[in-house]
Amino acid sequence: MDAFVRVGRVVGAGRVVRVVGAVRVVRAVRAVRAVRASGEERAVRQRTARSGFGFVGVCALLLVLFVLFAAGVAATFAQNASMVSMGELPMPGGGSISMMWMPTCGKTWARATASFVGMWIAMMAAMMLPSLAAMLLRYCEAIGSRVQAGRLAVLTMLVASGYAVVWTGLGVVVFALGAALAELEWRWQAFTQIVPLTAGLVVVVGGAMQFSAWKARHLTHCRTMPGPATHVATDPASAWRHGLRLGIDCCCSCAGLTAVLVVVGMTDLRMMAAVTVAITAERLVPGGARIARASGGMAVGGGLLLIARAVSVA
Repeated sequence: MDAFVRVGRVVGAGRVVRVVGAVRVVRAVRAVRAVRASGEERAVRQRTARSGFGFVGVCALLLVLFVLFAAGVAATFAQNASMVSMGELPMPGGGSISMMWMPTCGKTWARATASFVGMWIAMMAAMMLPSLAAMLLRYCEAIGSRVQAGRLAVLTMLVASGYAVVWTGLGVVVFALGAALAELEWRWQAFTQIVPLTAGLVVVVGGAMQFSAWKARHLTHCRTMPGPATHVATDPASAWRHGLRLGIDCCCSCAGLTAVLVVVGMTDLRMMAAVTVAITAERLVPGGARIARASGGMAVGGGLLLIARAVSVA
């Protein structure tokens, strides 16, 4: 009988030990869950704060871009009036040379280049900011949840700066080519007679580029912008390289329409507005490739008209 009592006591003690152990496990699990919940709550608060800062940052970015766009438009109007007032230099054998490509009023070539590049930057600010704004906003969405508001602003400025550097370099190249052609036209007067025909050919080639696979590839790169699900590096060097790549893809994608604008419409505000609408639509509107081909077709038609006019005059 005593043996049965002792066995019962041992079994009861074992049950008590198991119950106490189970209680301890439950308490430990609850403690771990509480720690996790507090950590998740803290993370949610941080994400909420960052999203709030991100919203403020996006609003500030839009305001800055709007101010830059307005300044670019105003500067473009002022510089357009200045270029129109300069007029063209008549040639002895007929024809004329635009004074935009030549130093005037005692200016050196360096000052003439700086003046043209300043005009070019203002014009590009007015023309490219609508599509660039969308790219920068998508970039902010891609990295906004992983960086603080101040760092987000710095990285976005680096992207925009890299983009602007590429377009500024293109402006220097355009002025160098224009100045070389103006010098050739000044020294070789027979070249003046074929300038209208050459301009028509450039417009046709620029329009034809809108149909090329090269154009389609770079346009796809411009339209494929990073989003929230895209992993984008958040260091300054990567932001700068991202801006440079955007600028290069943009320049290559816009090469045809830019050539048309340089040859025909640098002093024509209506042409500038038409090119701006075409560039913005082909990047942001669904079916951008069709829009690119439509604008290319209109450019080819306009170039053929210029060629026909030049041949009839000759």
